Amino acid sequence: MRLCFIGDSFVNGVGDPDGLGWVGRVCAAARHRGRDITAYNLGIRGDSSADIASRWRDEAVRRLPAGVDGRLVFSFGVNDCVQGLPLADSLHRSAEILSQARAGWPVLMIGPPPIDDDTANAAIAVLSTALDRLCRDLGIAYLPLFAPLSADES
Repeated sequence: MRLCFIGDSFVNGVGDPDGLGWVGRVCAAARHRGRDITAYNLGIRGDSSADIASRWRDEAVRRLPAGVDGRLVFSFGVNDCVQGLPLADSLHRSAEILSQARAGWPVLMIGPPPIDDDTANAAIAVLSTALDRLCRDLGIAYLPLFAPLSADES
């Protein structure tokens, strides 16, 4: 199975002292459980939904040609909020990305995490809830991170 993880710096693992990020850790755990996977970490620091909309298809098609058992995992949104992009624009681009992606592959959307910025976090919380609704409407699995990570005291 080939997995494309498409998103921002959180996908890329920026700031992880071990250089694995959550993508590397999830894939390592899957391999230890006997899963034969090839993972493509396509996270780019600073990418917003607009950046991802312009590149995701080319990235996926190159790595998941016809006949390959492939999956797409998206995670983005923090940079939209930090950059002050309108929620409606973020949701419109997200809907386009996810609708087009699910037409070709199974898709999972991982919600944006909280950051160390109260103003951005207010916007991230709203975006996370809206992405949850959008994914439900599109029939795409969504893993919300904002609320559980915000509540974690560790």
